[in-house]
Amino acid sequence: MSKNVKVNVEYLTRVEGHGNIVVNVKNGQLEECRLEIVEAPRFFEGMLRGRSIFEAQHITSRICGICACAHTLASVQAAEDALGFKPSPQTIKLRKLLLHQEILDSHLLHIYLLVAPDLLGVKSFIPLIDSHNKVVRRALRMKKAFNDVCDILVGRHVHPISCIAGGFTKLPNEKDLDSMLSILKGIQPDMDATIDLLATLTFPGFERETEYVGLVNHNGEYPLLEGEIGSTDGLRLSKKDYKKVTNEFIVGHSSAKHAKASRESYMVGALARYNLNHQKLHPKALKTADSLKLKPMTVNSFLNTVAQAVECVHSLEDSIAILEDLKKSGVDQNEAVVVGLNEKGTIPVRAGSGVGAVEVPRGILFHHYEIDEKGKIVNANCVIPTGQNLNNIEHDMRKLVPEILNKTDEEITLAMEMLVRAYDPCISCSAHFLNVRFIGR
Repeated sequence: MSKNVKVNVEYLTRVEGHGNIVVNVKNGQLEECRLEIVEAPRFFEGMLRGRSIFEAQHITSRICGICACAHTLASVQAAEDALGFKPSPQTIKLRKLLLHQEILDSHLLHIYLLVAPDLLGVKSFIPLIDSHNKVVRRALRMKKAFNDVCDILVGRHVHPISCIAGGFTKLPNEKDLDSMLSILKGIQPDMDATIDLLATLTFPGFERETEYVGLVNHNGEYPLLEGEIGSTDGLRLSKKDYKKVTNEFIVGHSSAKHAKASRESYMVGALARYNLNHQKLHPKALKTADSLKLKPMTVNSFLNTVAQAVECVHSLEDSIAILEDLKKSGVDQNEAVVVGLNEKGTIPVRAGSGVGAVEVPRGILFHHYEIDEKGKIVNANCVIPTGQNLNNIEHDMRKLVPEILNKTDEEITLAMEMLVRAYDPCISCSAHFLNVRFIGR
């Protein structure tokens, strides 16, 4: 096929950040295809240097307004690892509950506001207010519900207050547990309706085999908060060896680093977690995967959204189970902590190095801190999921473009936009992500 392609799309919405896609097809041959990231550095690692390890979670939660709780959890995990502190089973349980709320909030935002417009044939979420009013109301109702649970649990919808190294400064009482349970059980019919809606939608057909990376464990639990690093290529490493997995490298066309593990690129996120750990999902989530025809070792990146929906069912059902368990056992209020203290007194401060590895909505997140004998941070490193995905997005683009050259300019443009959106990229908190240029038609 002898074709030249030239399409310009500026300010693609429904993703976060700034960047460019450059595609050059000349006489049917793909000459250029790259994802340019042009965001300025944000220097969060530099901001951490010289600060107390007990301040780190409040600083790093500001990296993102969507994944604030996840950054908090990775941060406190790294801090505790550096200090040699082991959190209590109750603390772990409450942290899992918090992470579930963020996954639910973020995934549903992506499914309804960012992806659904493409699949329903409109340019944004706004036209759906008229054409699919019940769907819009459901989306907003669900988002509010999970925000409200976060507010009860950690004191804010965004940028949590009470989740710190050592535990929680305020623990939920029986009334709080009842309120959270009522909210989450009340949203179950909306979750069922969400799955029913997705079952009616058609996702683009596309396949590209790649390596999938995420947390794995041996205890039968779908690993989100704890585990070692694993991949579908058989990689198994301690979280302290995260650099052997990410292998970050610089490319000339991007201000964000790329990453690769065993192959030329790898993918993190809901689809990676599903491919690695699907058998450990809640039974209702497994039934949901069957109903949505999501099979193990799915290699269609567009179906990351479907994997997110499956995870939503898992997170909702597991949240309810955690709360019911806490109601049965009771919450030990003596475990409430203040900064640098636990129920036995001061958390011992020592020089050390600690790594946090947490599965956040967009994939595995790493925080790594080195602290001195006074508990001051001397070095920090944060490896963000979207940064790990950029290389894989670019390789997906290179495979997709030749497969859709028979389509119109508008269809090619939409397919490229949808591919990037499928990863739910979070490059910054900006309103726009990229500018697509097809050169040479």
